[in-house]
Amino acid sequence: MASDPSPLRPHPLLRQYYADEDARRRRVLSWFDTSAADYDWINQAMSFGSGGRYRRQALLRAGLAPGMRALDVACGTGAVTTSVQEIAGPGRALGLDPSTGMLLQARGHAMRQLVRGVAEALPFPDGRFDFLSMGYALRHVADLRTTFQEYHRVLAPGGRLLILEITPPRSRLPFFLLELYLGRIVPLVARLGRGGRTSRDLMRYYWDTIESCVAPSVITAALNEAGFSQVERHVEMSIFSEYTATRS
Repeated sequence: MASDPSPLRPHPLLRQYYADEDARRRRVLSWFDTSAADYDWINQAMSFGSGGRYRRQALLRAGLAPGMRALDVACGTGAVTTSVQEIAGPGRALGLDPSTGMLLQARGHAMRQLVRGVAEALPFPDGRFDFLSMGYALRHVADLRTTFQEYHRVLAPGGRLLILEITPPRSRLPFFLLELYLGRIVPLVARLGRGGRTSRDLMRYYWDTIESCVAPSVITAALNEAGFSQVERHVEMSIFSEYTATRS
């Protein structure tokens, strides 16, 4: 399948944080390593306390079922991976993340099947999984095309994909309230944790990537381009986007 050699970034380079792609990777990885111990409670704040119940509902809507071989990409501390394992069954969920700090936190939550790696170069053979999930991390990949091609490669025919993301509302007042909460209040609260200013900066960056992320239509088009079928976007509470697709 022919592909465009230029990367399709989930958002432009945010030069107030880094100068180029290499610097972006290093800085974001450093942020996550340092903030790992705070991430669980910060994540609850960012998701408005929706937590495990919402994740479970989204996974079931996407077609996750008992017995499926499942991969959770950018698993972080294992929040989504835990929900995946509860549905798929013991030993059926594998988590992958580039951050050693995050993986150590996930291991502390009794997650045992963990691998260090990145979405753009998955260290697995073709057709290895029946289900692949990614929770609130699509904005941290370098190239949507490469990432989705890798997702398509490691899924078995008929395998299901779920990508969870936060999408800013178009209406002015809801956008302002979300920006106030995620862009200002959450970073201030995050600074109270062990990560201090690093956790604060990560949360500020988190909002900046949400605000500058490509439109949902770009994401769905890239999934179609990668060879997925039945590409859909479902929205909950006006801001939680669930992108689902099937590996043909």
